[in-house]
Amino acid sequence: WIADGESEQEIIDEVILTVMRAPKSYTKEDIVEINCHGGIVALRRVLDLVLASGCRLACPGEFTRRAFLNGRIDLTQAEAVLDIIRAKTDYSLKIGLEQLRGALSRSINKIRKILLDALSILEANIDFPEEEINGAGLKQIRNQLNTISNELIAMLNASKHAQVFREGLHVVICGKPNVGKSSLLNALLKQERSIVTSIPGTTRDYLEEIIDIKGIPVRIVDTAGIIEPKDLIEKKAVQRSKQQMDLADLVILLFDGSKKLSRDDASLMAKLKKKTCIAAVNKIDLKQKIEKNKITRVFKHVVDISARSAQNINLLEEAVAKLVYNGKVSSGEPLLVSNLRHIEALRQAQKLIAQALDSLDNKLSQELIAQDLKDANAHLDDILGRRFQEDLLDKIFSEFCIGK
Repeated sequence: WIADGESEQEIIDEVILTVMRAPKSYTKEDIVEINCHGGIVALRRVLDLVLASGCRLACPGEFTRRAFLNGRIDLTQAEAVLDIIRAKTDYSLKIGLEQLRGALSRSINKIRKILLDALSILEANIDFPEEEINGAGLKQIRNQLNTISNELIAMLNASKHAQVFREGLHVVICGKPNVGKSSLLNALLKQERSIVTSIPGTTRDYLEEIIDIKGIPVRIVDTAGIIEPKDLIEKKAVQRSKQQMDLADLVILLFDGSKKLSRDDASLMAKLKKKTCIAAVNKIDLKQKIEKNKITRVFKHVVDISARSAQNINLLEEAVAKLVYNGKVSSGEPLLVSNLRHIEALRQAQKLIAQALDSLDNKLSQELIAQDLKDANAHLDDILGRRFQEDLLDKIFSEFCIGK
C-alpha cells in the first residue's frame, strides 16, 4: 500500500513495486517502477507523494538518453525507439524494430571494420615509408574501398524508399468538381469521412487523413475541384488545391468516365504530365463516354474504378504501392536507413570514399587518402553516436515524450 507519509492512516492506493537492479534495466541503472490503479486522482496523489519525497519529473526522452549514455544502446537504436512510437503501419513498425535490434548498427560496424583495415595498411606505410606498399597491397586497399562504396550506395538507394515508411507518402486526389473525389476518399478510408452530394463544389477546402496502403503510411488529401473560379471563395479553394498538388509525392487525377473530357480535364492533364501521377477513371458502373486513349497517351498508370461501389479500389492501391516499391523493396526485408541524419552522414562518407579512390587511382599523397578515410569513419561514428555533441542529443531526445 502507498500511504501519505505525514498521516500514515491515509491510504492512497494499492500498488505493485518492481525493482530492477543495475545493469539489468532499461538505463543500466537501479530503477523502481510503481504500477498503480488507473484514474487521474490516484495517479496524481501517488506522483505528488513521490515528488515530495525528493524525486523529480523526467525530461523528454531522459530514460532512453541514459540508456545511450550508459552504453546499453547506440544512437541509432535510441532513435529507433521514437520511430517505433511514431510508426503508422505494421511495416513502419517492423523497420523501427529491426533498427532497435541493431540491424543498422551491424551494417555500419561491418563497413567501419573494412575501412579501418584499409586505413591501418595506409598508416603503417606512412609511418614506415621504407616498407612501401606493393601492387598487391594497393589492390587490396582499392578492393576494400570499392566494397565500402558499393555498400554505402546501396544503403543510400534504399533510403529513398525507406523515408516513405518513416515520413509517410503525401498523396493528393484532384480533379474537376463532381468527378467523385470525396467518394474515392471514403472508399480508401472504408468509412464516410467526406460529404458526398451530386452538387458540384461541395468540398471547398482540402481534407486530410492517414491510411495504410499495402504497409505504406499514406497521408491522403481530398482537394476542392479545380475549375475557373467564379468567386473569391472558389479562388482560394482552387489555390489551396494547386498548392497541395505541388507538394504531393503522388497525385491521383480523377476523371468522370461517364462524360467526355472537358477543358478543365485537359488543363489538369497538361499540368500533371511531368508529375508522378496515377490517372483514375471513375464511375465505370455507368455508360462510358470518356476518350480513354487521350488519357493513356499522357499517363503510364491508368486504373478504372467505381468509388461509389469500391470496385477496383484494390487495383488503385496496388498501383500506389507499385510506384513506391518499384520492385526494389521486399515486404519481408525491412529497410535500414530512413533517418535524415543517418542519410546525410552516409552521403558524406560515400563522397569521401569516392574521393579516396580517385586519389588512389591518380597516385596522390597517401596522407591525403588516409585523411579522407579518417573523415569518412568520423561520419560513420556520428551515426552510431561514438562521438557526439550535447546539442545533438538535446535535439534528438527533445522529440520524445516524458515516459521514454
